[in-house]
Amino acid sequence: MKQSILTILIVASIFLISGCKSPDIPKKPVLDPTMPKVAELRTLSDMTEIGLEWSPIHDLRVDGYYIYRAEADNNNGSLDRITAINDRYVSHYVDTKLLPQTNYIYRISAFNKDKQESEPSAPAIISTKANIEFVPFAQAMANLPNRIKIIWRPHPSERVSSYIIERNDFGSTKWEQIATVNGKLSAEYIDARLKDGKAYRYRVKAKTYDGLISAPSQIVEAQTKPLPPVVENLRSTRNLPKKIVVSWDASLYPEADYYNVYRAGKANLFYSHIVKTKNTEYIDVIQEDGASRHYYVTVVDKDGLESPRQSASLMGVTLEVPSAPAINVVRHDGQSIMIGWRDTSARAVKYQVIRTSKSGVLTYTNITDNMFVDRDVTQGVEYSYEVAAVDTNGLVSKTSEKAIIVIPKN
Repeated sequence: MKQSILTILIVASIFLISGCKSPDIPKKPVLDPTMPKVAELRTLSDMTEIGLEWSPIHDLRVDGYYIYRAEADNNNGSLDRITAINDRYVSHYVDTKLLPQTNYIYRISAFNKDKQESEPSAPAIISTKANIEFVPFAQAMANLPNRIKIIWRPHPSERVSSYIIERNDFGSTKWEQIATVNGKLSAEYIDARLKDGKAYRYRVKAKTYDGLISAPSQIVEAQTKPLPPVVENLRSTRNLPKKIVVSWDASLYPEADYYNVYRAGKANLFYSHIVKTKNTEYIDVIQEDGASRHYYVTVVDKDGLESPRQSASLMGVTLEVPSAPAINVVRHDGQSIMIGWRDTSARAVKYQVIRTSKSGVLTYTNITDNMFVDRDVTQGVEYSYEVAAVDTNGLVSKTSEKAIIVIPKN
């Protein structure tokens, strides 16, 4: 009961002291042995505060009191004057911002209007209470995509208002405060936007309503989920007309979900995403002959993590048109013209012959031999002939060089 009354009086005295203006304090005490002495100094402690109480001296010579303090464990025999109370009727003082679980020595003296002091009171030795316990349990949950989840057991103290989360990268001695989680009953924090497949360490501190911070919890560690492995054995075609088929080996990664295909016109250009597929093949339709494209393929897992690309892109090419035939026979027999040629592509299955004269242009198709006889000719007229090869895909080559001939008139 006595302690409760002392606590109330100490709190009340804060408001009274705050209205008192401290006098100028001499650098060194000047003693007046005739001044009355404070008979007894009583104390009450908390974690960072110590309350002092004494019986006020009503002697008219007393103007106020000096408070002296020192840490008991580091004391060399002298105490520091920490404050002056300029009112002889005050009987309480609260010393704040102290260290938890620390021993302090206090003495108090009375002073007069000339700032002369009485003999100090007998020393009072008191300890601040121990700091709050550290968070009793913490755990870090690994293998999450881009993040690590930290959970802990809520602190048993009713004074706790929040938790401080600190992180440390492996290889570093520095701890970084990354978050404050409010609420005594809060019990988790998710550290997001982390690097894939990287390990981190964490610890949790409890914080009280009055700003006290506990020692850190045990250190816990976890690693973020690694990226899926690179897609292997990427292949592309070079012999298909108007298209490129890109294929790859199915990923053996158990959490693989789908594949992304990226394409660029040249190896050093920006690659655009062209398809998302669950197949292991993509047909890229391109309405060009002999066109090249460059490709990357990645695999994406069920959490949306995407594998790295291949170390180098893969080039695919659409089938080029056959090379032009080479005309090697041009002759006439006076009534008809014969044109012969050589297949330079080894792909031709048929040919087209284009005849040009003053009458216009005629195209003869579906010629399967390497020889063409034109009987619809007139003596004295100039004719030019060009030959194009056609392959099994219907691709038509460029035309050969022109062969020009005239059948002389009889």
